[in-house]
Amino acid sequence: MVELRHPSSSLGSRVASSPMKRDEDTSPLIHDHFSQHVEDHPRHSSRDRERSFWWQTYSFSPFSKDDPRFSQRGSRISLFLLLFVAIAGLISIFSILHRLNSPYLCKKDGIVLHCPRVKEKPSLWENPFSATTSWKPCAERREGGISDLPPENETSGYLFIHAEGGLNQQRIAICNAVAVAKIMNATLILPVLKQDQIWKDQTKFEDIFDVDHFINYLKDDVRIVRDIPEWFTDKSELFTSIRRTVKNIPKYAPAQFYIDNVLPRIKEKKIMSLKPFVDRLGYDNVPPEINRLRCRVNYHALKFLPEIEQMSDLLVSRMRNRTGSPNPYMALHLRFEKGMVGLSFCDFVGTREEKARMAEYRQKEWPRRYKNGTHLWQLALQKRKEGRCPLEPGEVAVILRAMGYPKETQIYVASGQVYGGQNRMAPLRNMFPNLTFKQVTKEELASKEELAAFRKHVTSLAALDFLVCLKSDVFVMTHGGNFAKLIIGARRYVGHRQKSIKPDKGLMSKSFGDPYMGWVNFVEDVVITHQTRTGLPEETFPNYDLWENPLSPCMCKA
Repeated sequence: MVELRHPSSSLGSRVASSPMKRDEDTSPLIHDHFSQHVEDHPRHSSRDRERSFWWQTYSFSPFSKDDPRFSQRGSRISLFLLLFVAIAGLISIFSILHRLNSPYLCKKDGIVLHCPRVKEKPSLWENPFSATTSWKPCAERREGGISDLPPENETSGYLFIHAEGGLNQQRIAICNAVAVAKIMNATLILPVLKQDQIWKDQTKFEDIFDVDHFINYLKDDVRIVRDIPEWFTDKSELFTSIRRTVKNIPKYAPAQFYIDNVLPRIKEKKIMSLKPFVDRLGYDNVPPEINRLRCRVNYHALKFLPEIEQMSDLLVSRMRNRTGSPNPYMALHLRFEKGMVGLSFCDFVGTREEKARMAEYRQKEWPRRYKNGTHLWQLALQKRKEGRCPLEPGEVAVILRAMGYPKETQIYVASGQVYGGQNRMAPLRNMFPNLTFKQVTKEELASKEELAAFRKHVTSLAALDFLVCLKSDVFVMTHGGNFAKLIIGARRYVGHRQKSIKPDKGLMSKSFGDPYMGWVNFVEDVVITHQTRTGLPEETFPNYDLWENPLSPCMCKA
């Protein structure tokens, strides 16, 4: 009897282990010469015997594959694995969908702002499109809503405020006045724009803003009247009498403060004045609907007069076509007037005579802060490290060139008289030849006759500056202030598409002060630092500034 085996296969040894198989192997169909060849090999290798043993053991174990219990256990394991894979797949899908559907939002980690990555190529003139489609304005008035306001004679009383400071400070005060009137269910008397010591302007509300639109747009939110009621005969009392004035309002007061401390006096006296009223309402300590109302006032109800809007459109059109063909333009808010330089108490490059004159000016204007002047040098160094000093025209020029803006860039400069005059402006003109002979201002874009009507009020000229900067392709601020905050906030509110560059003055001071930093490294620092400082959607944080970042209370997911 001939057995068929092969040393390279364990199958042969398994076959030979069965008598039935051995009988089958004697079939005459197997050729003799093949059998002879097989016989020449060893009968069994140790490995084959070992495999055969384990195979037999496995085959006759309690959980043999032929056993139903083995089949059930295998099915359960397979089902479990399948379920695990399905759940993992679903989680992955939901995670991907969540990332795709989550709105674009930059988040702060300490002082560093982290923004989602985009695939678009960076542009000098606008933010990435994919970063501007996640949010939309939603502070406009409710169309077709039913007003629940009581009649004028049934409100808590009348509220009167002086809007102090320059145009932009006055604008914020007006927004806050509407919000406070809503909190107390009071009737608001049209705010008076108070003359300021610096501005020395007698502009009235109706000289700048469209009163009819203002009152009509807010008719479902707050009762607003044009003047003090006729039954109140001694109108001068509102400006002078302590009995009619609430003066103890803290800065950034919560809504509850007005309910507890001001509302009882209004109910008692029927008409009260709030003074002073600069920054007298907080942001994160008032209800969200009140913040939304402030945005409604700022972005929808407070409209400049039609003639101011039309003149600004004319200036913008001329700015875009200065070279004879359409081109984008940049608006630069250059805050380097003598008053700003003096108030900053920072040290700037200049001659000994220039610094001596500035020291005298500071001692005269701010004697308590100046004292004997010995501490000012250390204070100036500290403020510069912290980024609290205004940027000089030359510093701004270097930063803009490092960002990649070419020398042909058209720049509209919104500024007062620059401290240091032509010499201080020279570096900016040299790096941007379009400013070689003069800085571009309203006077270059319009004739004296066209601007004559606006020269009656300083505030009117400030309104033109505001609108030309607001409508620019790129806006650059050089220092803080209400003007820059309101413009950046308004540009964010309309969709974040327009670039609003806010230089990191603290980091730039380190770069400017490093004598070993080359141009290539400086450019890299500037570009990386300012990738996220262009008015992108940014989450709000405790004590945030509503005017610069209206996202949370005033914008919705698109």
